[in-house]
Amino acid sequence: QVQLVESGGGTVQAGGSLRLSCAASGRTFTSLDMGWFRQVPGKERNFVAGISRSGANRFYADSVKGRFTISRDNAKNTVYLQMNSLKPEETAVYYCAAGRVGVSYNRAAYSYWGQGTQVTVSS
Repeated sequence: QVQLVESGGGTVQAGGSLRLSCAASGRTFTSLDMGWFRQVPGKERNFVAGISRSGANRFYADSVKGRFTISRDNAKNTVYLQMNSLKPEETAVYYCAAGRVGVSYNRAAYSYWGQGTQVTVSS
């Protein structure tokens, strides 16, 4: 089993920055493709960014390209999401996810999920 624990959420003004972290348990982190998703109450959980197990390949939702950066530190079993120039409409719960079938925009590709961390962007 893999357990994921997110941290780093909070409240920030529009245009500000936050860095989310997701720590994974176990010894299999290098076999995991990682992703970040976000969800607003009453709406679907949507892909934000993903990174392959080696870190060589990164993918982003169009809406965050150029502002968000996903990275990972395999020595620390941690994946990060640096979020810059945040917008009020990006207020959501952000979830870390892990899977072994490749980085995907599809939630179904991820077997493991964290509990989520709230990000609030005030206008």
